[in-house]
Amino acid sequence: MKRLIERREEGRAKQDQGILSEVREQLLELLGHYPDDAEINYQMGIACDNSGLGNKAIPYYERAIELGLSGPDLERCLMGLGSTYRYWGQYDKAVETLRRGMKEFPGNRAIQVFLAMALYNSHNYKESVGLLITNLMESTTDEKLHYFKRGILAYNEDLDETAE
Repeated sequence: MKRLIERREEGRAKQDQGILSEVREQLLELLGHYPDDAEINYQMGIACDNSGLGNKAIPYYERAIELGLSGPDLERCLMGLGSTYRYWGQYDKAVETLRRGMKEFPGNRAIQVFLAMALYNSHNYKESVGLLITNLMESTTDEKLHYFKRGILAYNEDLDETAE
């Protein structure tokens, strides 16, 4: 499996569809022997995603989660599945999946940004912008933003509030 993962990463880095196709074929062969292996299903989902076949990745990601994928693999799987749902217009599933990812892996800012995009697509603009502002303010090194951090975060509590 380690060699297949390295090969998939090489194919992804080089955007080499030939390598990615080889990896998918080898993973399909493994799935033929071990259909209930969460790791193989997960790796197949990533290989499909890396190949631009996100619609084919979804069932593999879902199956990997159903089979009990855990730890860092679950973290990446939830992010991959959530972002793929979003790309294919399944916004409710994207939000649900990414919320789970954010709850289980609160330190993963990428999951939070993908969630913000899915919230935007779901017309939850206020929550989307709020999540992006929070992530920006918690991760930036920009001096001007730091200077105004308290005010920005205070306004972020209620983006619709105005003086009356």
